[in-house]
Amino acid sequence: MAATKSQKNTQNIREKAIHAALTLAARDGWGSVSLETIARHAKISLPALREQFEDRNDILAAYGRIVDRKTIENIGAPDESASHRDRLFDILMERLDILNEDRAALTSILESFRCDPKQAIISLPYLSRSMSRMLEAADIETSGIRGAAHVMALTAVYLVTLKTWREDESPDMGKTMAALDRNLGRAEQVASMAGLTA
Repeated sequence: MAATKSQKNTQNIREKAIHAALTLAARDGWGSVSLETIARHAKISLPALREQFEDRNDILAAYGRIVDRKTIENIGAPDESASHRDRLFDILMERLDILNEDRAALTSILESFRCDPKQAIISLPYLSRSMSRMLEAADIETSGIRGAAHVMALTAVYLVTLKTWREDESPDMGKTMAALDRNLGRAEQVASMAGLTA
């Protein structure tokens, strides 16, 4: 019983911190967000917050895992009759649709990455793990040299598409869909030339 209560308390702190971080990013800009401001906004003691997160990038990684889980849950089992490209298109569009729920915060975070490239570099390993999960959800190989190439390619596709998504405020995300389809097509051509396709 005590362990369950402790787990709930930990989960509560983590959820509050993530929500506060996104709220502050949307309101004040990610550049002004710190663990101190997150703790204050979430009404969590700073020591309790530091037990869960080393820094604000750690909070972004936790948010990314939530997005991963929601995407995989929403997309369900891969359609075996669909091509790898079509599967990835559906999965990444689902992911971007989920990101729309926190658009203001995420556009602020992405803008801050442009001003501070070091943040983007720090985030790349977390993003690569997310892209690996997206590939696995599409039933595409992620192990070995071939798998590593798949992860690198999808990470590049996602990052380029995010730029369009950030500027696309249309209800149907038409520009984003077109960009994603185009970027996946280019990646598929490169993979084919490199002999990385199945």
